[in-house]
Amino acid sequence: MELWPWLTAALLLLLLLVQLSRTANFYAKISLYCALCFSVSIVASAVCLLRHGGRTVENMSIISWFVRSFKYLYGLRFDIKGHRKLTADRPCVIVSNHQSILDMMGLMEVLPARCVQIAKRELLFMGPVGLVMYLGGVFFINRQRSRTAMTVMAEVGERMTQENLKVWIYPEGTRNDNGDLLPFKKGAFYLAVQAQVPIIPVVYSSFSSFYNPRTKRFTSGTIQVEVLDAIPTSGLTADDIPQLMDTCHKAMRTTFFHLSKTPQENGAAAGPGAQPAQ
Repeated sequence: MELWPWLTAALLLLLLLVQLSRTANFYAKISLYCALCFSVSIVASAVCLLRHGGRTVENMSIISWFVRSFKYLYGLRFDIKGHRKLTADRPCVIVSNHQSILDMMGLMEVLPARCVQIAKRELLFMGPVGLVMYLGGVFFINRQRSRTAMTVMAEVGERMTQENLKVWIYPEGTRNDNGDLLPFKKGAFYLAVQAQVPIIPVVYSSFSSFYNPRTKRFTSGTIQVEVLDAIPTSGLTADDIPQLMDTCHKAMRTTFFHLSKTPQENGAAAGPGAQPAQ
């Protein structure tokens, strides 16, 4: 018995379901996103190994080139303000808000040269995704073991100044689903003070008008991005960290609400009461 007619019919039925059902459309797009991440990680890893032979921050430009293509498949656009503030040839700590699995696309849109991320150790074991992150120079920390995490952060601080690196951190520590910024953890600020390098906040508008797992919404849209002025840490000590965190949090929170009220491409607006997706 020929299987092709049945397979064709099943595929057509699936495509029809995706068009008619918001839930099916949402999960189809999420599945495609995950498949893209894994497949692109394999290809990008091969290119990184062929180009640079192993682990180096220079591989991030290759990874970024691949990931930036995702937005065309999903009809997303990034409206970026203040990008030049990230291009100064100096080490710094970059902090940004953390909303969903789509954050990777936003990160790669503005990623400056010689910039690496700090990520949880579990991601290292996600097959090709972990491999490409390793090749890109990502620093992995074990959040369950604070002493080990502190050792890694001390190493990062030394390498930042020695190798002229920028380090990207999500200070909330986890994805945000409450339409506001979560309280910041201290790690990014300890790192900046330890290395005596500036902190540069990057704020992304709420995704909730086009991406929301609770309502199974996943449409096209525009993400507003603003790079804020650098916050100096020269001369600061550990005693100044609470005030430094508060200053940064207030500036980013104010900007988040301002950007999220901006009308987005699909005609919706996300205000302080909206709930960003996970």
